[in-house]
Amino acid sequence: MAEGKEPALFTKVTVYSLLACVAQFAVGFVFEGPFVYMSFIGNVATSDGLLAELWKEYGKADERWLYSDPAIVSLELLTVVLDGSLALLLVYAIIKDKHYRHFVQITLCVCEFYGGWMTFCPDWLFRSPNLNTSNWLYLWVYLVFFNGIWVVVPGLLLWQSWRDLKRIHQYPKKKNR
Repeated sequence: MAEGKEPALFTKVTVYSLLACVAQFAVGFVFEGPFVYMSFIGNVATSDGLLAELWKEYGKADERWLYSDPAIVSLELLTVVLDGSLALLLVYAIIKDKHYRHFVQITLCVCEFYGGWMTFCPDWLFRSPNLNTSNWLYLWVYLVFFNGIWVVVPGLLLWQSWRDLKRIHQYPKKKNR
């Protein structure tokens, strides 16, 4: 980098990062927010509306989403409130090139990994009694693909943070005078 010249604020990586964060926030807010709401006023199985129908469809693969499983609702509440807020803060940090951008990005990614693990590990430990893997749609599209997005996107963002932090740390340090 030439001395005195600032790096471009919006690079291809910046745009991809922003799109990933906005997508995570939008999906979390649009789909997971109403799930939490439906769980507090009853459950998905007895709710009406387009979003209830989407959750009922997913509930064919994982029935815990139909009947307000307390562990799932707790994780989703955390996802909507904490992860949604972190996603908005991350978008701001990327746009404004804030020093805390990678801290927030790494925190959000770890939250997503933890949420995914805590969603599925307890069920796996008891031979997946709530998961319907009887056909390819439920197993490969609903369970693997839809939930895999919440592993792949944070994984890519973590990798990007790793590369950026490594690059930043490699510049020669100025000696104190």
